[in-house]
Amino acid sequence: MDSVYTSKIDTWLLVVLLVSAGVALVAAGATLVTKSVFAIAIGAFIAAIGAGLPVWLLTSTKYTIGSERLLVQSGPFKWKVPLSEISSVEPTRNPLSSPALSLDRLHIKYGRGQELMISPKDQPAFIEELERAREDAA
Repeated sequence: MDSVYTSKIDTWLLVVLLVSAGVALVAAGATLVTKSVFAIAIGAFIAAIGAGLPVWLLTSTKYTIGSERLLVQSGPFKWKVPLSEISSVEPTRNPLSSPALSLDRLHIKYGRGQELMISPKDQPAFIEELERAREDAA
């Protein structure tokens, strides 16, 4: 049975993403006053991308531990990490872009020089289950 862990969300990032979605919706709404079909189409595109993507990231960022792999999903992005290739899992606060909605992160190294940072809400339970799954997969 696969276990799913949602991402911890830092308040500051939640505010940034919601404000950016709101700004995109206001900008899209402003195009409605022009009554130009082209402007309205551009406004719809701005709303879909500018508001849709932040909301999608907030609602879909999760980490699934399976019997053979760790599946990381964040909006339209997806990573499949074979458990047998994970070489280390360490806490970090590295702010680099990653499928993590918090700076309270885990730095996962795997494969040949690949790495990923994630931020499961319950880090101790996630690490314990990931280690158990890695042992079972070996």
